[in-house]
Amino acid sequence: MANHKAILSGIDLQYYENNHAHRTEEMDRERLLVRRGQPFSVVLQCPEKTPQPPDQLLNIILHLGKNKEVILKMSDSEQDNEKWWFSRRNAQGEVMLTLHSPANAPIGLYSMTVLLLSADGQILEQTESQTFYLLFNPWCKEDSVYLPSEELLQEYILNENGILYQGSWDDITTMPWNFGQFEKDVVDICFEVLDNSPAALRNSEMDHINRASPVYVSRTVTAMVNANDDRGVVSGRWDGEYSDGVAPTRWTGSVPILRRWSEAGGQMVRYGQCWVFTGVACTVLRCLGIPTRCITNYSSAHDTDANISVDYLFNDKLESVSEGRKDTIWNYHCWVECWMKRGDLPEDYNGWQVLDPTPQERSDGVFCCGPCPVHAVKEGELGLKYDAPFVFSEVNADLVVWIVHPDGERSRVSQNSKIVGQNISTKSVYGDFREDITANYKYPEGSVKEREVFKKVERQVNQNNEGPGQLELFIKHAPAIHGTDFDVIIEVYNAAAEDTDAQLTVTSNGITYNSINRGECQKKTTSLRVPARKAHKEVLRLQYDNYGPCVSEHHMIRVTALLQPTDHNIIILQEVNIPLKMPVLSINIIGKAIVSRKLTAHISFSNPLPVSLQGGVFTVEGAGLTEAREIKTHSKIDPGQEVMVKLSFKPTRDGLRKLLVDFDSDRLKGVKGEATIIVRKRKKNINAVPEI
Repeated sequence: MANHKAILSGIDLQYYENNHAHRTEEMDRERLLVRRGQPFSVVLQCPEKTPQPPDQLLNIILHLGKNKEVILKMSDSEQDNEKWWFSRRNAQGEVMLTLHSPANAPIGLYSMTVLLLSADGQILEQTESQTFYLLFNPWCKEDSVYLPSEELLQEYILNENGILYQGSWDDITTMPWNFGQFEKDVVDICFEVLDNSPAALRNSEMDHINRASPVYVSRTVTAMVNANDDRGVVSGRWDGEYSDGVAPTRWTGSVPILRRWSEAGGQMVRYGQCWVFTGVACTVLRCLGIPTRCITNYSSAHDTDANISVDYLFNDKLESVSEGRKDTIWNYHCWVECWMKRGDLPEDYNGWQVLDPTPQERSDGVFCCGPCPVHAVKEGELGLKYDAPFVFSEVNADLVVWIVHPDGERSRVSQNSKIVGQNISTKSVYGDFREDITANYKYPEGSVKEREVFKKVERQVNQNNEGPGQLELFIKHAPAIHGTDFDVIIEVYNAAAEDTDAQLTVTSNGITYNSINRGECQKKTTSLRVPARKAHKEVLRLQYDNYGPCVSEHHMIRVTALLQPTDHNIIILQEVNIPLKMPVLSINIIGKAIVSRKLTAHISFSNPLPVSLQGGVFTVEGAGLTEAREIKTHSKIDPGQEVMVKLSFKPTRDGLRKLLVDFDSDRLKGVKGEATIIVRKRKKNINAVPEI
C-alpha cells in the first residue's frame, strides 16, 4: 500500500445524461436521481498519464439511508437481475461504470463508494462517497409499479398541474391544483416524510428495506400526509375556525405545504380538508415514482359503524336526533388511486388501488386507508386488505331512514340504494376535462351483476321510496349565485288513483362539503292534499339575508324534504346539495414568457355579494413560474366593486405552465382563477462573432 501510486481522482455522476435518461431532469440537474431497474453510468476519473493496471479489481459499496442503515456490496462478477451489479469499460485514462439496480430495490438515498482492490483483495484506494436518489420506475416492466402506457405516465407521473373536482354530483366544479413534484427540494421533503413515519423512527433499517414495496410506501404516505397519530404533514379541521393557520380553501398547491412542514422541523401544517390531503399525497407519490391520480366521489358515504349503510335518525316530529359519531353522506370526497401490482393478493387485484389520506377511521390502529384494489370494491370482495369494507361503503352504502320513538325503539321507514357513490371523477389524460370512472367501482344500479355483488356482501337491498300512497318527491332549483336570492321547488307527485294527504317539511342548512351543519337558513312545514295522478309544487325562496350568515367556506346549501303520508307509517326523504356559483378571478399576463425574463400578471376581482368584504388576500403560485406569494388588499371592497393587483415574476422552467390564484376574505373564501402560460427557453446570443 505504501508503494501504491494513486490512480483514482474522483467520480463524475453524469447528472444531465442520467437524469435525462431516467426522466428526472425536471427534478434536478445538479444531483443524480435515477429509477430502479434501469442502468445508469458514472465515470471513474484517473489522474492524467496514469494507466489503469489490468490486474486491479473494482468494487462498489452502497449505503442506503441518511444514516447509512443498510449496506450493499456490488461487484462485476455477477449479472443477476435480483441484485446490484456493475460493468466497466476503460477508455482514455477513465473508467466508465454502468450500474444495474434490481427492479425491486428499496427506494431512497444511496451513498456510493468505489474501492480499488489489489489482486489479493486488499483495498488500495477508495473514492469519496457520492450520493444519489433511487426512485420507483413505472417505465420498467419488472417494477411492480410498471404502467405500459406513455400517455398515462405523462399524466400520472410527469404532469405537475392537476384538477380536483368539487361541487355536487349534478353541478360539478373544478379546482386547479399545483402538484409541483419536480420543484426544488421537493424530492428531499418526500423522503423526509417517510423518514418521520413511526415505523422509520422505531426501526430505521427495517423501514428502509421495506421501501422496496409500493404497497408499504403508499400506505406510509397515506398515514403521514395527515397529522393524526404521528409527525404528519397536514392537520385537518372542518369547523370554520382557521385563525391560527391557513384556511383549507386558500391552498392552491402542495409545495408551500410540504416546504412549511419541512422548514418547521416536521411540525404539522394547519389546515387541510380532503382535497388538500389528496393533492399533497399525489405530489409525494408521483415524486417517488408511483403512478397516481386524484379521485372525487360524489355523495360519498362515511359509515362509522361498518354496517354498509348510512343511518339517519328522526323523532316523531321529523327532527334529526342523530348524535355523537353519526353516519353522514359527504357532498363529495377526494382520495387518490395508485397503480401497482399487489404481490400480497391474487393477480386479479393488480392495477388501481384506493388510498385515502383524509383521517376518517382507523386502519390497524392508524388513521390511514388503503391500498385497496378498486376491482375488489366492484366485486364486493371485502375480505381483502386494506380497508375494503370502508371503501365499499363510500361508494355503495344504502341510506336508511329511522324513526326513533319516545320509548327508544326504532322503526325503519325508508331505504334508498341509489344515492351514494355518483359520478366518480378524475382528470382525463387527454386534457383538462373530466373522466367518469364510476363503472370501475360498481356495476350499473339494478343490473344482475350489481345484485350478485350485494348478495356476496350479504346485503338485502329493499328500496322503500315508494310507499303505499305511491307518492314521489323531487327537488329542483333555479341557478344559485352566491349573494343573490333564488327559488327551490319541491314537487310531490301522486301516482295513485285517489287523493292523498301528507305533511311536507322542508329545511335548508348551510353545510360543509362533508355534511357538517353550520346552521339552519329557513324551514317550512305544510299540510298537503295531493290530487290523484297530479303533482303539487311548493316554493321555498332562499334569501341571502338568511343563508349568508350560515353558509360555510364551501358555499354549500343543503335542502332536505321529508314527506309523511297521513295514513301510512313511512317517510320519503330527498336531499339536494346546492353549490353556490362563485365569481372567477380574471388574470391577464403582460409580456412574453421566457425563462428568467420578467412577466407581469394583472389579477382582478369584483365583489358579488351585497355586503362589503374585509381582509382580502390573493395567493399566487405556479410550478416553474413562481413560489407561493401573498398580496393583501388593505381596504374594504364594497358590493360590486372591482379590485386589481399586479404581480411580477420570472419563470424558472420552460414548457406549459399554470399560474394559480386564490382570493380569500372575511365573507367570501376560495375564489379561484388560473392562467395557462407557455414558457420558452432563452435563445443563445447569435450575434457573437466567432473566433477564426
